[in-house]
Amino acid sequence: MVKPNKDTSTQESLIRVEQLSVEFGQHEVLHDIDLAIIRGETLAIIGESGCGKTVLLKTIIGLLHPTRGSVMFDGHDMARLGERALTRERIRFGFVFQQAALFDSMTIAQNLAFPLRQHTQKSATEIEEIVVARLTEVGLPESARFKKPAELSGGMRKRVGLARALALEPEVVLYDEPTTGLDPIMSDVINELILETRRRHLVTSVIVTHDMKSAQKLADRIVMLYPLARLQEGEPQILFDGTPADLEQCRDRRVTQFVHGEAGERLREMQNGL
Repeated sequence: MVKPNKDTSTQESLIRVEQLSVEFGQHEVLHDIDLAIIRGETLAIIGESGCGKTVLLKTIIGLLHPTRGSVMFDGHDMARLGERALTRERIRFGFVFQQAALFDSMTIAQNLAFPLRQHTQKSATEIEEIVVARLTEVGLPESARFKKPAELSGGMRKRVGLARALALEPEVVLYDEPTTGLDPIMSDVINELILETRRRHLVTSVIVTHDMKSAQKLADRIVMLYPLARLQEGEPQILFDGTPADLEQCRDRRVTQFVHGEAGERLREMQNGL
């Protein structure tokens, strides 16, 4: 595995994943993952479908529990927290879901207001002000708050999802494929909004993505996972951990084929039924 040149040993790890394994029945998705995420950094997690990227993201926030190992957030083991304590820690996260995951029956304003009503004692006036401010921040007009999600384009729904994730002013924002299904222009709009979010809110960001342009543009550091079934015995599941510049110099053929979108040996494996 390629490891980062940057020494992070003296820096503060906000999130620390230690010997993490996640299984569903007899199917193991993540095996013995060790990963430290430094406060304030933007980490991109890349890798082909089925390698466990989204499972890792959901385990970090406590939506899934480890089979073995742990996820430490700001010194707390997420899997060992009671429901009330876990809820308190989750409020410190914002989660941008792949398909925005908006409530179809609610207006955009109601979607954004939902976490504020659930987790704060703010007045209706304060909530309305936050809703308008967050919509403005992601480049949507105030009139959008009266619409339902079905009335918006895919790119607009993605921006609403980002606005909702920021409603509680989280310390960490997790992004699950934020540009999937968008055209190149709208993908770059989302990338610019993510960069602006980092500048305005000084958050720690973890981005799961297949989009190498997004990963290169947004990340301070990139980690590549690989499907367990395709690893040799004893190989670590993290094939690469380094900066975007390091990624360009990586000589692992599995990494370079993914980065450059080359089928290579993967096509031959599929033809052979592997």
